[in-house]
Amino acid sequence: MSFIDKAKNAADQAVGKAKEVIGEATDNHKLEAEGKLQQAKGDVKQAGEDVKDAFKGK
Repeated sequence: MSFIDKAKNAADQAVGKAKEVIGEATDNHKLEAEGKLQQAKGDVKQAGEDVKDAFKGK
């Protein structure tokens, strides 16, 4: 299941980056902030997966 979780986290990061860039380009501060938040959530979740992997010895 870890692979699926990592893929979801990467997708969150990518979608968040896209929202951030679109928000910047259109001067939509709400969308830009939403994108940054989504990226941060993906980063935190990914860090959790990395910790799990470290304890599993991968």
